[in-house]
Amino acid sequence: MIEIHHLTKRYGSFKAVDDIELVAQSGKITILLGPNGAGKSTTIKSIANLLKFEGNIQICGYDNGSIEAKRCFGYVPETPVLYDLLTVDEHIDFIGHAYQVENYKEKAQKYLELFHLTEKRKKMAKELSKGMTQKLSMLLAFMIEPKALLVDEPMVGLDPASIEETLKILRNIADEGCAVLISTHIIDIVSDIFDEAYIMKEGHIIQRIQKNELQEESLKDFFFELTEGK
Repeated sequence: MIEIHHLTKRYGSFKAVDDIELVAQSGKITILLGPNGAGKSTTIKSIANLLKFEGNIQICGYDNGSIEAKRCFGYVPETPVLYDLLTVDEHIDFIGHAYQVENYKEKAQKYLELFHLTEKRKKMAKELSKGMTQKLSMLLAFMIEPKALLVDEPMVGLDPASIEETLKILRNIADEGCAVLISTHIIDIVSDIFDEAYIMKEGHIIQRIQKNELQEESLKDFFFELTEGK
């Protein structure tokens, strides 16, 4: 579970995020939506402990800055953060050892095959395409079998077939008990797999809605009604 309580982030006198509450529950896919400038990126970076903030963020019941939280937490940033001179296999070895993942090579192999990276194992990160680096970033987050997963714009650079495969993987990970929190601008892509959505505007959470509450209205239409008054 990912829990945010009274999160506030100030830049001088400006509040990018103002006293927000959010819970991504285990076994569910939670979506964070908002127009540009809504505060999504600040929220994501705060959860990942990349920013100083006011308030409380817990991952799996632990403070998000703690070692215990990091052990159960997977993060896929919008722009992959990889080591240019390490190969795909070397990235897998590094993360496998860093997180002390048992049988990590076998777990990684499943995602190498799903993401069609098997033939790229000996390639250095700097030799991979944008889509391939995104796949490798996801592979590294998935292979540690996190109990909480934060994904920021996961479909950037992916082809349609890879997008469909990624959506299935995210749904399966959630169904196995992981708390999955996704921040995205592409509402149509996640509309079929989400369980709950939080909509941000101007630093505030303005609406929380569960999928079954939408009835016949689409998440996209609901989002635009709230954020643009249409």
